[in-house]
Amino acid sequence: MRLEKASYQASKYACLHFHYAHAVPQARLGYSVFNSEGEWCGVILFSNGANQFIASSFSMVQGQVMELVRVALNGKQECTSQALAMALKLLKIDAPAVRLVVSYADRNQGHIGTIYQATNWYYLGEFASERGIMLNGKLTHRRSINSKYGTSTIDWLREHVDPKAEVIKGETKIKYVFPLDKRCMKTIKSMSKPYPKKISVTNDTSER
Repeated sequence: MRLEKASYQASKYACLHFHYAHAVPQARLGYSVFNSEGEWCGVILFSNGANQFIASSFSMVQGQVMELVRVALNGKQECTSQALAMALKLLKIDAPAVRLVVSYADRNQGHIGTIYQATNWYYLGEFASERGIMLNGKLTHRRSINSKYGTSTIDWLREHVDPKAEVIKGETKIKYVFPLDKRCMKTIKSMSKPYPKKISVTNDTSER
């Protein structure tokens, strides 16, 4: 197999045709995957992450942490985990400031992160994503509330804005991280947990 930087056109096609989400995420870096016969198999994409606090939970700054947002492959690749390992090596070269990569397996799709376990990522646990805060009958993003009121704590909002304010949870995600910088390995190991057990056979080409 070989990898090269992916064009937007390649990324768009792969995401729309080879991935269950059928959506194109914003990406900072992407790699096209080719098998040993030279056939194009799809793309692996990395972004800066939708969460503006993605780095702070690891005592890092913005730009030091990226998110693996898509593994959109058509199944013609020899080995998905090998393709991901190759992409991580290229990422380390192309984005030398990045120290850590974060990714999520979608429990709602029956995924547990098989591909991450196969490539020695560290498992940090399960987290329910937040869709926003229901405020005065309208689902509002927490950042918008912070901008308007200077805070988004539920107790304050219930006291001063809407007594029925509540956080609306979204999908449950399984969080994995992969250190590119050995200096943060000790910290990541201390945060890690045993891998979740397989509950069914899944296709690792679509877990991200």
